[in-house]
Formats: sequence, structure tokens, C-alpha cells
Amino acid sequence: MKIAIASDHGGINIREEIKSLLEELGLQYEDFGCECDTSVDYPDYALPVAEKVASGEFDRGILVCGTGIGMSIAANKVSGIRCALVHDVFSAKATRQHNDSNMLAMGERVIGPGLAREIAKVWLTTDYEGGRHENRLNKIKDYEGK
Repeated sequence: MKIAIASDHGGINIREEIKSLLEELGLQYEDFGCECDTSVDYPDYALPVAEKVASGEFDRGILVCGTGIGMSIAANKVSGIRCALVHDVFSAKATRQHNDSNMLAMGERVIGPGLAREIAKVWLTTDYEGGRHENRLNKIKDYEGK
């Protein structure tokens, strides 16, 4: 599995924590920034990562900003992206099982590094269940195709 990861200035610390987790799990990743603690615009980081995931160049993407809200909104503008804003382990598991989410967004000002690692690990290691959920995802895919 190949992961694209990025943050804005509000998510640098958790992004670094998640990169450490990815290395521990033996997963390939590419870091798309940012490399500063001064204010930057989250779409400049969320959109390129979402495009890389949507194109298939990366299997999944992880985004971090202050709340995760801006990153998830931006990523979900890209066709084919199902970015879930998650701040608990249950939701991380459910969004993989039921929604086949291909991107994860988290907020550094909402959760700490330990919980962020748990969320990311569960999200990365949980499979999509398919079955009854497939029809729902197909409805979204059909809508995107309009």
C-alpha cells in the first residue's frame, strides 16, 4: 500500500507522528508538505494529495490540519475521493468497512498524537466489507459521473 500524506501549518506534528507509524508498518509513503509553521492555505496541500489518490498513483491519503475540516472539504471536491474526517477509533474502522474511504483527515487541535496514531493504524489495517455497502458507493460513483 502506498500512502500520500500532507498537512498545513496546523497539522505538522501529527503528520510527523503518522509518518513514523507508516515506517513502523512498513508502508511506502510520500510527504507532500507543508514544511513551515506559518499560515498556509490547506487546499494547496489537500487537493494535490486527493488528485494523486484519485488517479491511482497512491492507494490512500492522509491529511492533517487544525481541525481536519478544511482538508476534508477540499479533498472531497476531487471526483473519486471519499475522505473521512475522523477523531475516534470506531469511526476510523467504520469508514473503511462501510464507506471504503480512501482518504483520512484529522485535526491536530482536536486530538493528540497517540490517538491520531491509533486512528491511522485502524484505518490503514481495516478492509472494506463490500456487500450491502457496495450499492451505496455505486450511487455516489454514478452521481460523480454526471
